[in-house]
Amino acid sequence: MQRVLVLNAGSSSLKFKLFTAAGTSLGEAGLGGQFDRIGDVANCTLKASQPGAAPGMKPRKWELKVPAQDHVGAMKGILDFIKENVSATFASEVVAVGHRIVHGLDLSQPVLLTPSSTATIKQAAVLAPLHNPPGLQGIEAATEVFSGVPQVAVFDTAFHQTMPPHAYMYGLPYELYEKHKIRRYGFHGTSHKYLVEQAAAMLGKPVSDTNVITCHLGNGSSVAAVRGGQCVDTSMGLTPLEGLLMGTRCGDMDPAVVLHIQNQCGLNVKETDTLLNKKSGLLGLTGSNDLRAVIEGAGKGELRSQLGLDMFTYRVRKYIGAYTAALDGKVDAVVFSAGIGENSPFIRKLIAEPLHAMGMQLDHAANDTAVGRAGVISTPGSRVQLLVIPTDEELSIAEQTLQVAKGALGAAAA
Repeated sequence: MQRVLVLNAGSSSLKFKLFTAAGTSLGEAGLGGQFDRIGDVANCTLKASQPGAAPGMKPRKWELKVPAQDHVGAMKGILDFIKENVSATFASEVVAVGHRIVHGLDLSQPVLLTPSSTATIKQAAVLAPLHNPPGLQGIEAATEVFSGVPQVAVFDTAFHQTMPPHAYMYGLPYELYEKHKIRRYGFHGTSHKYLVEQAAAMLGKPVSDTNVITCHLGNGSSVAAVRGGQCVDTSMGLTPLEGLLMGTRCGDMDPAVVLHIQNQCGLNVKETDTLLNKKSGLLGLTGSNDLRAVIEGAGKGELRSQLGLDMFTYRVRKYIGAYTAALDGKVDAVVFSAGIGENSPFIRKLIAEPLHAMGMQLDHAANDTAVGRAGVISTPGSRVQLLVIPTDEELSIAEQTLQVAKGALGAAAA
């Protein structure tokens, strides 16, 4: 059996998921899980689950204390665990390892990891200091454990590299772009790419002939405008801070607010970064970054919860309207996905109902039943289709990883 291993490394975590592979095609997803609290040897935990081997069989689940001093130790722990519980020959079955990397500067495709591409990831770390360095640790760990196996980086920013300059440039002195790469990059690209492909399939159209607005709504949220399968605009910018109101991120605001806060509150750069990224958004407005708690609070008449709810849904609607204009009014579908978009009919209703004049007619019964599963939630007569599509970033990463790895192996054989 051949397998593709997908990794997503955090500062103290390492998520993994296995997929079977047959030639250039992926089979079913298998074991998945994560290491938590890497470096805290006494409390480091490995959690994993595996789907039932046959319909009706319950999935297997594990939660083990496995000491891991660093990501290399965690990777070796995953290897030992899989060899003991899934396949004794696992180490020789892995034909490619895919790494989710947040920032790849202007790289527009997944790449085979080489000294050159790894250097780009290191260079981009200044723009993603919380994500790229752990990603590099995951690469180091997998390279050591799976020596000789193709390693592939799949970037959150890659899908958005088709944006035209008038969409990705800021109104700043041009030399800041030339010298420091300051521009809009966008994130959640792997999710948006997957959603576009799935939306095209649901609409029965080629991806190259599909115009959609994809809404990835979770604790981190972004919207993308996609024309003919290519991104032409997206809500996140140089960093994931720009755009929608999120769980702990402020989203769009006047840049002068930052200067004013620093002057009035005496905050340094690091303190300001923490305020904007970790203490703002729904958390700063309502006291909770969990939209379910915000909805509950609004239902009880809590004014700040109602404000947070109104701001969250208003900004999504505003971006849908703006991206309808960016697509010249030619929109086949609006897609809702991620934790909130997939699972909250209430939020979808608040977003979609006021957009009926733009040709988006919500089917309330269909909306109420589309929870955690794909579905059409617009009426048959709706000019713009409203779709719910559960995202699967790991599957998208695995597909792209296998394509790059097989191409590299084919080129080497030639």
